[in-house]
Amino acid sequence: MAMAFKMATTGMWVTDECKNSFMEMKWKKVHRYIVFKIDEGSKLVTVDKVGGPGEGYDELAASLPTDDCRYAVFDFDFVTNDNCRKSKIFFIAWSPTASRIRAKMLYATSKEGLRRVLDGIHYDMQATDPTEMGMDVIKDRAK
Repeated sequence: MAMAFKMATTGMWVTDECKNSFMEMKWKKVHRYIVFKIDEGSKLVTVDKVGGPGEGYDELAASLPTDDCRYAVFDFDFVTNDNCRKSKIFFIAWSPTASRIRAKMLYATSKEGLRRVLDGIHYDMQATDPTEMGMDVIKDRAK
């Protein structure tokens, strides 16, 4: 079995693939975003989907299920007022209204453990519908 990092509070495990994909996104810019999911049976947090460097925020939003929770990280590139190129990484806890109560609780209690494994996140967001994580919200936060 591949290496995994145990999250003490929930008994969940974060696979090595999660951390490695995140590091590739952060340092090598090979992914624009990563979506993570919890497999309730195996108690593993795994990579659900990665978006290539050419993909954007709309593809990330479209890849989130309307009736189940996920975590996502998004690498937001932008240009500041003084013409500086910057990149900020957003962590999004996606918990749509239509998802099961058990899933919402599981994702809520496991969030901090995954956040600790993914070193280098700038902003946290919680969203229950797409408007709460819209590009306008992201642009407003990334100063």
